[in-house]
Amino acid sequence: MQEYEDLKVLVAEIEADINKAEGGNKAAGTRVRKQMQMIKQAAQSVRSRILEIRSAQ
Repeated sequence: MQEYEDLKVLVAEIEADINKAEGGNKAAGTRVRKQMQMIKQAAQSVRSRILEIRSAQ
């Protein structure tokens, strides 16, 4: 499922910025918050796709 693969990529991309944000880098913290919003949207896409698959059966 492509939606799930997209979600995995987003999560993998955020790791470096999370480590920087934990070290006190404020700009990285801002990037993390923005990326988390994108992850939230991607997770919703996965959820919607699963519902479509379930409804089709």
